[in-house]
Amino acid sequence: METPLFNLDLQVACDADNLPDEEDFKQWLATAFAIESEKFGRKKNLAQPFEITVRIVEPEESQALNNDYRGKNKPTNVLSFPFEMPDGIEGLELSILGDLVICADVVAEEAAQQKKTLGSHWAHMVVHGGLHLLGYDHIKEFEAQEMEALEVDILAQLGIDDPYQVRD
Repeated sequence: METPLFNLDLQVACDADNLPDEEDFKQWLATAFAIESEKFGRKKNLAQPFEITVRIVEPEESQALNNDYRGKNKPTNVLSFPFEMPDGIEGLELSILGDLVICADVVAEEAAQQKKTLGSHWAHMVVHGGLHLLGYDHIKEFEAQEMEALEVDILAQLGIDDPYQVRD
């Protein structure tokens, strides 16, 4: 039996309907990590299997975290918290990628506003957050272009249209 690439801890801390199931999250993340590894080589050197937590939250929790960590006092679609080993701890064999915190209500609102299917937008947010955990960012234009191109490739592999196309 093949060792899994990662172990997923899925935490549902909201009452939203129509949430993706655990297998969806696993498929989206596995596809993202496999394609990222093929195209660019893994930005983080991870032993396998590594741990990743996806926590689905209400707007209040998203807003509090977004305010505390980004200084933005509003809920947001996805927050990524890459794991960093605390100073002074040595000798532990931890392979934790990090945490994604996704606000179900914001994802649903954005999908409707952007005229996307809810499942497609969930996939995009999970892929986007997963790439952040691997070290990708979109602060600088060249970083944004690299990250967005990778997202488009990953989503295409999943049968999902380019999320950056403008829809009428």
